[in-house]
Amino acid sequence: MRPIYLFSISSHPDAISINSLDITFFKPDIDFSKYDYLIITSKQASKALQQYDKEAYIDKKALCISQQSAKSFEELGGEVLSIGAGYGDTLVEAIERYPKESKWLYLRAKAVASDFVDICTHNGYKIDEAILYESDCSKAIENVDVAKNSILIFTSPSSVKCYLKNHTLSNKELIIVIGKTTAKALPDGIEYILSPETTIESCIKIAKEHI
Repeated sequence: MRPIYLFSISSHPDAISINSLDITFFKPDIDFSKYDYLIITSKQASKALQQYDKEAYIDKKALCISQQSAKSFEELGGEVLSIGAGYGDTLVEAIERYPKESKWLYLRAKAVASDFVDICTHNGYKIDEAILYESDCSKAIENVDVAKNSILIFTSPSSVKCYLKNHTLSNKELIIVIGKTTAKALPDGIEYILSPETTIESCIKIAKEHI
């Protein structure tokens, strides 16, 4: 039976869950009243929002990148405007459905993988950015001892990059990635399975089919 390793900030009972990132939160001054909509691309953004007075932002609908990020905002009591397909690039089409006069606030990490903001602002859309958190590689992922012939699940580009700091990947492992952006972080020549849904549950289901 092949062990399943999940590299994520979330855990799953059917996998050896390795926390991939340590998160540091920031609280910049934000005048939420200036904006029509929020953009949320991770659960960490919703966690960071809890530092603010809920009444300041809760009436702003959020464009969320995935079902998970949407759920995290709804758990705060917020209303979701629209949900992307799990990739930053898919947010361009969603934003362009709204008038260029709309004012957006992207609640983001210090380092981001997608350039959807640049694309949208180049096309005349108004998007401000607020850095609410940053991620650093955890000691757990840097020092994990992975058994041979394992199944490895990566849930973000940063989880891949952090793993590769002290480890190598080969085609002896079965590698499952949660989305296309994560797949791009893999070294050239590494084979992988792309999850059809950007959820950990979907990745686990694939892994169980290959144990």
